[in-house]
Amino acid sequence: VQLQASGGGLVQAGGSLRLSCEASGRTFSRYTMAWFRQAPGKEREFLACIRWSGHTYVSDSVKGRFTMSRDNSKNTVYLQMNSLKPEDTAVYYCAGDREIILSSIRNPDAYDYWGQGTQVTVSS
Repeated sequence: VQLQASGGGLVQAGGSLRLSCEASGRTFSRYTMAWFRQAPGKEREFLACIRWSGHTYVSDSVKGRFTMSRDNSKNTVYLQMNSLKPEDTAVYYCAGDREIILSSIRNPDAYDYWGQGTQVTVSS
């Protein structure tokens, strides 16, 4: 599986962005997909994931502002980000894995496939 993330950019605080991650492969619908981010000097941070069932898990740090969804017909997952803050500035990565247990969904080491990352910069 190859993942291609897009949609990053420069936005003012309070604005919105929607990130996309398109996957290759015919078994995409069975994958757990996730979004992480990494700011300079910080560890990679879990944001959200969506299971093949459509069930989503969102980190408390962005709950209420970020929403993840998937469109299996397009092999794509999305991260809708609203009310963006300067501290949301980071490189955003999508990740995927077919076999991942619930207790590991927040662990970046549990994901086998990663997109290249897309930069999100939020100005104050």
